[in-house]
Amino acid sequence: MEKQYDLIVIGTGSAGAGVAIACSKEDWKVAIIDSRAYGGTCALRGCDPKKVLVGAAEIIDWNERMRGKGVQDQPTINWADLMAFKETFVEDIPPAHEQKLKDAGVETFHGFASFINEDTVQVGDDQLKGKHILIATGAKPAPLSIEGEQYLGNSDDFLSLEQLPSTIVFVGGGYISMEFAHIAVRAGAEVHIIHHGEQPLSHFDPDLVDELMKRSREVGIQFHLNTEIQAIKQTAEHQYSVQAVQKSNEQEKSVQIECGLVIHGAGRVPNIDKLGLDQANIDSEKQGITVNEYLQSTSNPRVYAAGDVAATKGLPLTPIAGMESQAVRANLLQHNVQIPNYKVMPSIVFTIPKLASVGMTVEEAQKLGDHIKINDMDTSSWYTYKRTNEKHARIKVIIDTQARRVLGAHILSGEADDLINHFATAIQFDLDIDEWKKTIYGYPTAMSDLSYFLEE
Repeated sequence: MEKQYDLIVIGTGSAGAGVAIACSKEDWKVAIIDSRAYGGTCALRGCDPKKVLVGAAEIIDWNERMRGKGVQDQPTINWADLMAFKETFVEDIPPAHEQKLKDAGVETFHGFASFINEDTVQVGDDQLKGKHILIATGAKPAPLSIEGEQYLGNSDDFLSLEQLPSTIVFVGGGYISMEFAHIAVRAGAEVHIIHHGEQPLSHFDPDLVDELMKRSREVGIQFHLNTEIQAIKQTAEHQYSVQAVQKSNEQEKSVQIECGLVIHGAGRVPNIDKLGLDQANIDSEKQGITVNEYLQSTSNPRVYAAGDVAATKGLPLTPIAGMESQAVRANLLQHNVQIPNYKVMPSIVFTIPKLASVGMTVEEAQKLGDHIKINDMDTSSWYTYKRTNEKHARIKVIIDTQARRVLGAHILSGEADDLINHFATAIQFDLDIDEWKKTIYGYPTAMSDLSYFLEE
């Protein structure tokens, strides 16, 4: 049965649902489709539930740092109780999310969507024909093409573990591996990270990553760098042998780790392979669906794409998906009037301590000339961090001394997630350093250190 719509949205996460509701409120006939529970990755199986687990790990770390300094008893994590608490943040989202869409007049569908021509999508027995179509299907773990790949778990699996295995191997050195490793090790697991490069978190400041790795090793995380995973073999029920090769100085060394879980943290790719893009004349590339500056398909103008599935300048982050969603709704309703603004994209790794970045890197800034100043400060002895015995805290602030502007900031500390947002604001609105310094911040707080960060 064919049904006609003004707009069909594929995906109910940060990039899709808002567009569906906004267009429906303008009396468009709108349909939305998802093959999974309504709500998207961030709310159900990503950022939000992850940070609930991070909170418990931070309590463990805080107590450990303060032992002998007024704190005596060290708590432990009850994994089952923690997961039950995490579930309270997730369980109500799918029905509430779907009801919100229905209340806005959006017709909801469950199932896999695939194009059968340039304007028609098949979902189960239904054929949906749309004047416009938004693809917002996000990303999924990248295929690794290794023996035993079927034994790889992913972030969804980690966030739904009923019991924490005694030993866990994370494949890859990105956000997922590093964040989950810091949770798991503080919950009592033996943790290994296998990474093909010389350093994890390649998009962050290498000096700060080095410092984070020092702390990671102190708490028990074991790194296997310059190491390529070769195979995963099941040795018993819920028991695996991970086989890898470590390359160093043109020599190779075999690595074998026995564990109860192997988690894929080696990157994600656009979730487009089952959409039948060829049937709809939708061009794509490695980064995702090929779009113009208005997030419109370059080959099929009926189609737009937003979030991790679109090939744009944006980082694969929830706020970027949300920003692109706002642009798409404007471009649909007013015909291509808004170009997404990627000027500021703060990025945070919720390890313990946290690592955050916004704006230019040091390497980029140093190419601009002598008027660029890099304030590189070890802040571990500052009051803000000394009071909780945080021995790994550092900040780099990139200043244009002529334009009187901050160009970038890179922070490692327990306060990094909040601090980076202040720098994001300064960069977004080109705040004059001298004017910014006049702001009075509450004391003693992490932000009350600002004037020292901006010293020349």
